[in-house]
This record gives sequence, structure tokens and C-alpha cells, in this order.
Amino acid sequence: MRKIKIFTPFERFWHWSQMLLVFVLTVTGFEIHGNYNLVGYECAVRLHNSAAWTFIGLGILSIVYMLSSKQYKNFIPTKEKLGEQIKYYTSGIFKNEPHPTKKSLYNKLNPLQRIIYVGLLIVVFPVQIFTGLIYMFYHYPQNPADVAGFKFAAITHTLGAFLMVAFVLVHVYMTTTGHKLTSGIKSMITGYEEEPLENKPSEKPENSI
Repeated sequence: MRKIKIFTPFERFWHWSQMLLVFVLTVTGFEIHGNYNLVGYECAVRLHNSAAWTFIGLGILSIVYMLSSKQYKNFIPTKEKLGEQIKYYTSGIFKNEPHPTKKSLYNKLNPLQRIIYVGLLIVVFPVQIFTGLIYMFYHYPQNPADVAGFKFAAITHTLGAFLMVAFVLVHVYMTTTGHKLTSGIKSMITGYEEEPLENKPSEKPENSI
């Protein structure tokens, strides 16, 4: 086995901080909706709003980092090996076949992951932030004429929350599909991933669409 550097210190900080914030936002968000009672409605709102502003700040910081370090290239969709990746997840993974995409510092996401992450970054996250801000700054009944728009934002925000929960569940499962059960989580802690010696991943990002 050989160790390959995949994640930088900032990326690991970003990942675990974002994970904590998403957890807080999810737990407090569903409490605000009245699904259960853990810390009380008012406390849940304060925690939710604080976590939301921190999430936005972390997002801005990560954008600056991705642009300055050129790590944004990892998120550009590519057609290269897309068919092989689909075949791997639908059949190859159950036959213990080798992964078609070899990771490196500038190629840490496979073609399907790139599509999913782009969807999160340009659709789900912005929608959640925008509708969340409407939640924060809309005051009923001072603006009764806008109640229809507020209801639409509330429904959209809740739908986005369910999509995030679904993503987290799939994401956690995918961390167990490496050559070892814990290799995915370990790489996000140490920054390095182990691969067989015969695999020689390129340090250059794959061709994008």
C-alpha cells in the first residue's frame, strides 16, 4: 500500500466544521417545526440562527480558499469514466472490483460525486441560505400580504432539509466502501488515503466538460 495526500488541513477543518453545523441546523430545525422538544423553541431558534450565520461565514471562507488554491477544479463535472463509475456502483462494488477512479490531491471526487457536490453547492446550499434568511427577517403579521411567499419559502426550506439528511446518510454509507470499512473517515482525519502500489493516480485534474 502507498499513502496519497488527498485532503489539506483546511479541507479537513472545513469538512468537520460543516458536519457539526449541519447537525446543529438539522436538529434545531426540526425542533422549530415542532417534531420534538429538546432545548425549547426559543433556544432552538437562537442556536439555529447562530449556526446558519456561521455556516454562511464558513462558506465564504471556503470559496476564497478553493479559488486561491485551485481546489475548485475537484468540483468541475467531467464525462471521463462516468460510465465506468455508474457500472461500478451498480455492480462492480458488489464483486469487489477495483475502483475506476484513482484519487489524488486534484482529483479527489469521482464523476458522480462531482455532479452531486455541484448540485449541493449551486442549488441546495444557496436555496437553504436564501429561504433561511427569509425565515429570519420576515415578521408576521407585520407583512400579511407576503404570507404566501413566506409559506413557499418555508416549504422549500423544509424540503432542502430533507435533501440534506438524505445526502448525509448516503455520504456516511459511502465512507464505508473503501478498501477498509474506516478508510474513508480515516483519510478525512489524517489527510492521506492508502491505495495499492500498482495504482498511480495523476496529480492533474481530469478533463472537465
